[in-house]
Amino acid sequence: MSKILEVVQAPLNPNIPDIIPGDSVSVSVKIKEGDRERIQEFKGVIIAIRRKGLHETFTVRRIATNGIGVERTFLMRSPRIEKVVVERHGKVRRAKLFYLRERTGKKARLKQKFS
Repeated sequence: MSKILEVVQAPLNPNIPDIIPGDSVSVSVKIKEGDRERIQEFKGVIIAIRRKGLHETFTVRRIATNGIGVERTFLMRSPRIEKVVVERHGKVRRAKLFYLRERTGKKARLKQKFS
């Protein structure tokens, strides 16, 4: 049974580096519109990573226009992700940063981690 699962499971996307919550990232995603394909960039902070075998995901949050927060969850094994670029590492002390949802402005910023 495990041999069958190994054949079916998708490999990890090699375009995704090691990421942790608190990282500011830029995710380039392939978007299909009709018969054309384009790449859309989504910049934000990783607020959660879910590591569950084949269903590994990471959630990125950004502040859109008018101060509205937008969250998007990406699959780690998705072939639609073109690349993920880590722009900076945030200094955090927990695995899930859901408290950032209630914060706006300067309170929603994370200190940069230098190491």
